[in-house]
Amino acid sequence: MARDAYKTLRSGVEATAEFVDRKSRFIAQLVHVESEAAAEAHIAAVRARHHDARHNVPAWILSSGKERCSDDGEPQRTSGMPTLEVLRGAGLADVCCVVTRYFGGTLLGPGGLVRAYTAATQAAVAQARDDGSVVEMCLVVQVVVQLPYALYDRVSRLASDAGGKIKDSLFTEDVQLTIAFKAGDEQSFCDAIDELAAGERLWKATNPQFSEL
Repeated sequence: MARDAYKTLRSGVEATAEFVDRKSRFIAQLVHVESEAAAEAHIAAVRARHHDARHNVPAWILSSGKERCSDDGEPQRTSGMPTLEVLRGAGLADVCCVVTRYFGGTLLGPGGLVRAYTAATQAAVAQARDDGSVVEMCLVVQVVVQLPYALYDRVSRLASDAGGKIKDSLFTEDVQLTIAFKAGDEQSFCDAIDELAAGERLWKATNPQFSEL
């Protein structure tokens, strides 16, 4: 099911973390993806990077609600599902995590595997948060306002009061402001601008799109 807001990793960032249990190494590699093809590309890249590993366990979630995981040869539901559950629990979407396991010579048992894959994925998520790489995405409407210089301060305050953030300012004969709002919050601002302009239409709004506000 598609969602109205979600958290994801910044594009171009790879958060990694390692968990060790009885000499078995579990290396989680978490990235931003926006399609099944991008997730498969990350999985292939990790498998090439760790071609000598016993297992490369993938899990991914898209903002559309589509998700998938695989145990990649581990006992059923001991690895892929725990990895996916961590991503779900963190409220993440448009992400793919691959946990690489180098076998340490000792069988960990189903419970040990669940704990290890969970711990490695949780550590990668925590690393991303600590680095400031986790961002919140929501449905955003951008409103472009064309106004005289004399109204600049007042319109800026109206935008701020409505929860908007000025993304761009263009100063020519008039001032053109591009202001981002969470979808729905822009209406009170647009109504205030209409009142201020005595019926003259000074603004235009985009359709809602997922973006970082």
